[in-house]
Amino acid sequence: MSDRTPHHPAPVHAASASVNPIAARLGYAGLIPFVLGALLVWLVREDAHPYVTDGLSRYAAIVITFLGAIHWGLGMRQSVPSPSPFIWGVVPALLAWIASTMPPYAGLVIEGFLLIACYVADRKLYPSLGASAWLTLRFRLSAVAALSCFIAAQGT
Repeated sequence: MSDRTPHHPAPVHAASASVNPIAARLGYAGLIPFVLGALLVWLVREDAHPYVTDGLSRYAAIVITFLGAIHWGLGMRQSVPSPSPFIWGVVPALLAWIASTMPPYAGLVIEGFLLIACYVADRKLYPSLGASAWLTLRFRLSAVAALSCFIAAQGT
């Protein structure tokens, strides 16, 4: 019997961590609420405006939290875990939560900058965690999402 059981998979190396096409499609689909939210901020009636900005801010907070959580998953794959992915993994969630409680003109700006900060952190951490192949997709998704937050904040 092999010592590699479903509970102890082989380590994943950087070369094997390519972008899954389904994940890429889902990532791009995940931009729909960002783009739609930024557009609707400028188009809806005044009485619907708070719902649109609140919805976009909450969605941004969820995505930012997800980006931090990815580091937990990558950290768990390390044979000798470093504390840095786990520590960083909670920071975006905490900051996004605070931003989502703020008025949209401020909170959406903070969330836009958090999306950029998550990407900058990923540029530094992904290579050591075997996820470099994802950086191009991460850049594209983060750029559109952050820009959507900034455009929506301007419309508040």
